[in-house]
Amino acid sequence: MTQFRSEKVAESVSTDARLTRMRRRIVFLGSPAAAVVVLEALHADGHDIALVVTRPDARRGRGSATIPTAVKKWALDHDLDVTDDLTRVSEFADGNTLGVVVAYGRIIPADLLAKMHMVNVHFSLLPRWRGAAPVERAILAGDTRTGVCIMDVEKGLDTGAVHATAETTIMDTDTTTSLTERLAHMGVELLLEVLRGDLVNAVEQDGEATYAHKVEKSEHVIDWVSSCVHVARQVRALPALTFLSGKRLRVLECEVADDQLADNRDGQEVTEQPGTLDATGRVTCASGSVILRRVQPEGRSSMSFREWVNGSSVSFPVVLGV
Repeated sequence: MTQFRSEKVAESVSTDARLTRMRRRIVFLGSPAAAVVVLEALHADGHDIALVVTRPDARRGRGSATIPTAVKKWALDHDLDVTDDLTRVSEFADGNTLGVVVAYGRIIPADLLAKMHMVNVHFSLLPRWRGAAPVERAILAGDTRTGVCIMDVEKGLDTGAVHATAETTIMDTDTTTSLTERLAHMGVELLLEVLRGDLVNAVEQDGEATYAHKVEKSEHVIDWVSSCVHVARQVRALPALTFLSGKRLRVLECEVADDQLADNRDGQEVTEQPGTLDATGRVTCASGSVILRRVQPEGRSSMSFREWVNGSSVSFPVVLGV
């Protein structure tokens, strides 16, 4: 389970400033580690977390064991009322309670939205990348900038008015994990600032909307008949995998080969079969090549490419994807 470093917002705020802040009664809806960053900050800042709503426990493997969401685990550890029953939100619809949504993972029904004002911490610069996977889609698309928005939740998919935004550069080394963590901490500061106000100054979204559709299982499989730049983005954005002799090989880290960058060869065709891997970690793509840095063979722990080569009986060169 991904864990994000939580920064204690309360520690950086003076006592006098804390006393002047508006305390709110909040119903929090979220599930993954990124949502914990926001939940912890709200709790530390003195807001009354009346209820935490999260996704049901996920089943682990083929047995009966289940895993709670990161949000549920944190809420239980801090003696908060936590549930996966979304209908319980109605119990707190008194006109004074605010809903805060962070990567909850479910569509909130219109009847609940009619009862309670909710704001969402969304990890994109709306209206670009409305939907379930904004960080992954931004990396896959090669975006150079993204950000976080505090927006009203309404019936449409991420169409609500925006209270505040903050931007950041997407670095060539950013992964979905690193970028999501950065956006979560940016979202904390932005949300706390918004909550000090009256929540009436939101502006409607402007510009062309794009949609961050949920990542499908098939998108995790590397298609070596594509450019080296696309493959590198895929590895940064997703848990990417390929196959070797019918067994899964997860590619955890890779980079575009230096000579591709120096010679700008990404658009040039290569003569080797795409997917050809040599003993140095270079894999041929339809145009250009990437260097594998870290992998995880099926049934084993993650390791450097060199560790894998030293402990395997693979005869190079070999073709991946089969």
